[in-house]
Formats: sequence, structure tokens, C-alpha cells
Amino acid sequence: MKERLLTFIDGLIMYDYILFGISFILFILFIILALLLRRKLILGIFFILLGFATLVLGPTVGYIQMHKYLFKNSVHLLSQKKLNFVQAVIVKGTITNESKLNFSECKITAEVYKVTKNKYKNYLFRLKPFMKMAIVQRDLLKGETKGFKIIIEPFQYQKDFNVSVGASCK
Repeated sequence: MKERLLTFIDGLIMYDYILFGISFILFILFIILALLLRRKLILGIFFILLGFATLVLGPTVGYIQMHKYLFKNSVHLLSQKKLNFVQAVIVKGTITNESKLNFSECKITAEVYKVTKNKYKNYLFRLKPFMKMAIVQRDLLKGETKGFKIIIEPFQYQKDFNVSVGASCK
């Protein structure tokens, strides 16, 4: 847990700090406004709740939406092939930088999950893949498309499966 938190803090950019600062300042302003309006109980409680909502939801939703906009990319799965004589699956695809920024690195992740005839089980299996493999693609310029290949091993599953790919860039 400590390692994940340190990795998150290390990956923050200047825009993240600005977003967190603005959220905290808005929280303080709403609390001050609630204190000034303490005679009007309903309005004071409303501003206190608005302040805490801003403190919790502002950085969370703002971080997700800002990173979706700033680091927009698309990953396309071209092929997935299970090898016969080796316990491995080869996943080939492309990643495209759709952002207005150059990416220094992109972590491309391939997840393997089970497939059944039951659509509800398929939904649950998709939430918890049984195998996951990731690679890092470096230096992806604006508008550039690069191919990648991920080898998932050891792969011992014999039934039907699907592979999904995704990427997070910075």
C-alpha cells in the first residue's frame, strides 16, 4: 500500500497540484461562508456539506477527468494467439497518441479473462481478470501510432478466454 501511494505521489504533475490546491481553497471558502451564515441553519449546513463534497469529490473527479483529457490515447487490439507448444499467448496491437502533448511513457496492460455463455458471469469475470501482463512504451509523439507485442506467460488455461488491452500514459 505504501509503495502504491508513493508511486501515485511521484506520478503527479503540476496540473494535479493546482487542482488539489483549488479544491482545498474552495473547501476553506465554503466553511468560512457557512460560519458567516450560522444564523441561517439550513444554508450553513448546505455550505458545510458543499465544502466537504468539494474537498472529497473535487480532486477525485477532477483528477480522473483531467487525465482523460490531457493523456488521451487509444489502444487497438490487432490479434491474440495462443501458442500450441509453449504455454503463452501473444497479443499484438497499436497505441495512438490522441493528446496535444508528447508522452514520455505509456504503460500498456493486457488482461485475460474467462468467457462463458452466461452474460452475468462474463461481466463478473471481466472485473477480475485471471492474468495480467504489462509493458512500457517510451516516447510517443503527438498523433503518432506505434505497434506493440505482449507475451503473456505462463498461460495454462484451456477453455475460452478474451483479452482486453488498455494504456495509461504520462
